[in-house]
Amino acid sequence: MDAAEKEEISVEDEAVDKNIFKDCSKIAFYRRQKQRLSKQSTYRALLDSVTAGKESTRFQIINEAAKVPLLAEVYGIEGNIFRLKINEETPLKPRYEVPDVLTSKPSPVRLISCSGDTGSLVLANGKGDLKCRITANPFKIDLVSEEEVVMSINSLGQLYFEQLQIPPKQRATEENEEDTSDDTTQENQEELGLWEEKFRNFVDVKDNGPASIGLDFSLHGFEHVYGIPQHAESHQLKNTSDGDAYRLYNLDVYGYKIHDKMGIYGSVPYLLAHKLGRTLGIFWLNASETLVEINTEPTVKYALTQMGPVAAKQKVRSQTDVHWMSESGIIDVFLLTGPTPSDIFKQYSYLTGTQAMPPLFSLGYHQCRWNYEDEHDVKAVDAGFDEHDIPYDVMWLDIEHTEGKRYFTWDKKRFPNPKRMQELLRSKKRKLVVISDPHIKIDPDYSVYAKAKEQGFFVRNHEGGDFEGVCWPGLSSYLDFTSPKVREWYSSLFAFSVYQGSTDILYIWNDMNEPSVFRGPELTMQKNAIHHGNWEHRELHNIYGFYQQMATAEGLIQRSKGKERPFVLTRSFFAGSQKYGAVWTGDNTAEWSYLKISIPMLLTLSVTGISFCGADVGGFIGNPEAELLVRWYQAGAYQPFFRGHATKNTKRREPWLFGEEHTRLIQEAIRERYTLLPYWYSLFYSAHVASQPVMRPLWVEFPDELETFGMEDEYMLGSALLIHPVTEPKATVVDVFLPGSNEVWYDSKTFAYWEGACTVKIPVALDTIPVFQRGGSVVPIKTTIGRSTGCMTDSPYGLWVALSTKGSAVGELYLDDGHSFQYLHQKQFLHRKFSFASGVLINSCADKRGHYPSKCVVEQILVLGLKKQPSSVTSHSPDGKAQPVAFTYCAKTSTLNLEKFSLNIGADWKVQIQ
Repeated sequence: MDAAEKEEISVEDEAVDKNIFKDCSKIAFYRRQKQRLSKQSTYRALLDSVTAGKESTRFQIINEAAKVPLLAEVYGIEGNIFRLKINEETPLKPRYEVPDVLTSKPSPVRLISCSGDTGSLVLANGKGDLKCRITANPFKIDLVSEEEVVMSINSLGQLYFEQLQIPPKQRATEENEEDTSDDTTQENQEELGLWEEKFRNFVDVKDNGPASIGLDFSLHGFEHVYGIPQHAESHQLKNTSDGDAYRLYNLDVYGYKIHDKMGIYGSVPYLLAHKLGRTLGIFWLNASETLVEINTEPTVKYALTQMGPVAAKQKVRSQTDVHWMSESGIIDVFLLTGPTPSDIFKQYSYLTGTQAMPPLFSLGYHQCRWNYEDEHDVKAVDAGFDEHDIPYDVMWLDIEHTEGKRYFTWDKKRFPNPKRMQELLRSKKRKLVVISDPHIKIDPDYSVYAKAKEQGFFVRNHEGGDFEGVCWPGLSSYLDFTSPKVREWYSSLFAFSVYQGSTDILYIWNDMNEPSVFRGPELTMQKNAIHHGNWEHRELHNIYGFYQQMATAEGLIQRSKGKERPFVLTRSFFAGSQKYGAVWTGDNTAEWSYLKISIPMLLTLSVTGISFCGADVGGFIGNPEAELLVRWYQAGAYQPFFRGHATKNTKRREPWLFGEEHTRLIQEAIRERYTLLPYWYSLFYSAHVASQPVMRPLWVEFPDELETFGMEDEYMLGSALLIHPVTEPKATVVDVFLPGSNEVWYDSKTFAYWEGACTVKIPVALDTIPVFQRGGSVVPIKTTIGRSTGCMTDSPYGLWVALSTKGSAVGELYLDDGHSFQYLHQKQFLHRKFSFASGVLINSCADKRGHYPSKCVVEQILVLGLKKQPSSVTSHSPDGKAQPVAFTYCAKTSTLNLEKFSLNIGADWKVQIQ
């Protein structure tokens, strides 16, 4: 065992210990804000300083203690968005403002100044239905929609802004010093962590001193808030208490604890609030360590207030207060005003981008393990899927495929002919994914290291040399992905001429990019490491992995000269990561509780813009029992990113290793995934062009039903399918809530149907996946399953038509070549609409801009909820020809099955049922 392996084992054993990671009491800026807010004088706005420009309205804010003005700017942005920026008016040096996350400069909407009361200023958008009311003393902003205050900013007086100071050693005279009466003693200086902060054996030296910021938001009438991933927590955010905040700080946490607010691999500082009639969003654009406190006061129907001899009854509204605190940077916050969930998704994606359109193969099943040993192992596993008739699309290789953990290389003994191995996969239209981490082994003979060293492409340490830390290869340096030059160079490494042994079916997995540093504080990089532009790591920690995924995706696009879509999975992420690929929930454990928590974790990612997300099937750590593995495959088949993965000290767990019966059940689950590929692909297109999440919490689809607001054990796939995975061992029955008082729901296997707005007890055996199709929907499927998505290109389609209470249904299908950007540049796509009403099913064009030649035909249609047997069924093709269609009708289940016909998927036609 070499030194790196010993290090790796000790880190894994250690990392499950929460003491390695900070809680709030160990975070100095949290302690300072909590201590000083209790005694800080309030801020007031100087309304006589207001200036209105083309893009924003500016004014000063001051508090009596600091006496140094802050500059506030309020922007109106297209699509009912407000932006508030607060910075020092004249900082000693520039403060960090997060670049590259916003897709472009948001289009401003000129705000009209309306006369407010004395001591206030009212800014309105062009329509006048949204207003921003600024109160001078104490400083407060109310967001007013149709005369109702929906959100207040700084109503609790928690605005906090530490202005940059001259370091104590540089202060020549006492006259130059700011009033630091609180901080005079050495002991107090250390407690407050102003210029240095200690944690375990580490000392964080802060050349810029204290620079933290904070602000509170009160959401009026709201009891339900969601978002701010990533935490292994419930979908609905919970109340915090002193010393217990949601932490946004990207960390490598091996076997993370569930039901915990500690930060794990990614951070999206974006929170959504929902109530009957309104959804709001708060996007806090800050990449430094951030803490979020939440306090919800639920509705009290009546409060007794004593008025003389009579006790009057007074209704009290609910309210949720959200307090954001960040270590540094500026206050830059976007207020998304909805009013519907769909509007909120569009507003957020307008700022940060929509989900990238994935290549079709990436929606299939992925097979991974740390590590498949060699080419022979890969060949045997690949053959095992074919032997057991289990479709899959992608084989994955972890760090052991490289030469001594040097990325962009191959272990010559284990993988002597990587191109031949890829050609084997290509022959079955399958792909390969390999890992590429941000740490680069310090080895002058390793060309990637030597070139990066020569060009000065590594993050620097506090003293100015290259930052060095231990990770899988041993002592490593870390590429500075925040530099455009470094990203450009890194992207060039994926060129086929540079990355020897790679082909166009090889795609990339970015891991350990929090970044993980085994001997660093909290197993990550020291905060005073230096990046491009001379920025400290503390300013941009949470965006480091975002930049690696950006550079990787760009590299894969460049190697195809801009023709092919990339696929990049990343562990660390930030707001906007959806533009570059997929995300997973990291090092989970083979336990039922981790299967269960994966659902709310993925729902939270989905509503914060990252639709392409998944959890490792079976659990990365440990050995799942056969029942758990089956249930996890059944759940994973209905989650956006579907990958089986396991760490290297676990038993092998390919799908056929658990006995004939369990193999059959896993095979069925994976085949169900492939059956639904047309629906999955259409949902991703909707996410890509219309910002609608693929996996949706019930409250998104049923925003007016209170019962759905806290549900997280079931969810919608698009608007048509409700999924309730079985997450308990030895379950024989599950309680499924079917929402919607005017809805009807059909069991996808038995075709039994229920009216909505009720909870039904569904018996479950080990082969049962509770899936329900919503009445009024049409779901496109594939009727023939191939061994990979590429083998199914021309296979026929079927349509599942589930009738509403009114006997109608609608649905869509999106289709293109599945891999290129031709859908975008040449409009090579088909977007079809299916509608059923008055006994007629019509296939028509949903987007006339698109054209794509498809040989595919619809050969089967299943109609659910047809109350009487038809006398005849006829198809009408575009040329006007009518053909009788063979059918069978089952009165017991009210289902009509049409088969043995052939209608082109891309043509206009109708099927008439009489």
